[in-house]
Amino acid sequence: MIKSIINTKNTKDADVVILSAPYEKTASSRKGTINGPKAIVKCLEEKLEFFDRQFKVETIDFVKIAHEELKNISKLSPEKAVQKIKDKTLNLLNQNKFVFLFGGEHSVSIGVFDALKEKYNPKDVTILHIDAHCDLRDSDADYSKKPTKFAHSAVMRRASEFGFNLVQVGIRTYDKTEYAYFSDPENNVRVFEWKRKIPEISEILESIKTKYIYISVDVDGFDPSFMPGTGTPVQGGLDWWYGLELIERAIYEKELIGADIVEVSPQKDSVLTEYGAAQIFYSVITHKFKNRF
Repeated sequence: MIKSIINTKNTKDADVVILSAPYEKTASSRKGTINGPKAIVKCLEEKLEFFDRQFKVETIDFVKIAHEELKNISKLSPEKAVQKIKDKTLNLLNQNKFVFLFGGEHSVSIGVFDALKEKYNPKDVTILHIDAHCDLRDSDADYSKKPTKFAHSAVMRRASEFGFNLVQVGIRTYDKTEYAYFSDPENNVRVFEWKRKIPEISEILESIKTKYIYISVDVDGFDPSFMPGTGTPVQGGLDWWYGLELIERAIYEKELIGADIVEVSPQKDSVLTEYGAAQIFYSVITHKFKNRF
């Protein structure tokens, strides 16, 4: 019998729903993230080993995973795309599904955050945000001829305005408006910049004061040697094992209510980035549902 990580077709039977949002209308650098979700799913189906080395089990024997792609989303305006993602996510949350979003550019996460605030008090949730960039612009007006507040560079500003707490890890570049925003204590943004001396994982986890967490991974948060296929790579990001340990320990210590992985832009001659994204997904699901083993 041939097994599949996506092991149920009916979302009503699933514990986890992968929601693919192939969208990149506000992408400001290298294009290609519209192909990211499909590439990650392909790696899940064809390249990833089901056997978890830590727990010595096949996670899919204990967790039902479904996949749903948002069709024709690429044709929508940023505002309408976010609304479509919100509506679908809210529908799944109301069925008590764990939603894991595959982007596309990072703007797609706004729709999930907008849905989550309907179910949880944002003040009780911290978004653990792994990224090279703060994404705290108010809009993309400083570099786009068609500015929008739903740009990928504004995703965490919207999340903050919704009321979520932010802990940002791996940050290596930002503009003066973003610096001013995260420097204001009233905005509840904690930034861990990546320099020669990196913070201890325990320090990052201690900065999360809420019971609930959401994990948002922009693959450019990792060093490009691990995740080269992305639109805006920046040298000097998270080491692979550091990133995985941070994610796994965060899931142990807090209650994970959702996750996303975004900004995968597949390269012609390498599957390293989408494979890494697939592995992060499988690790998150394994640790989220570890009590079933």
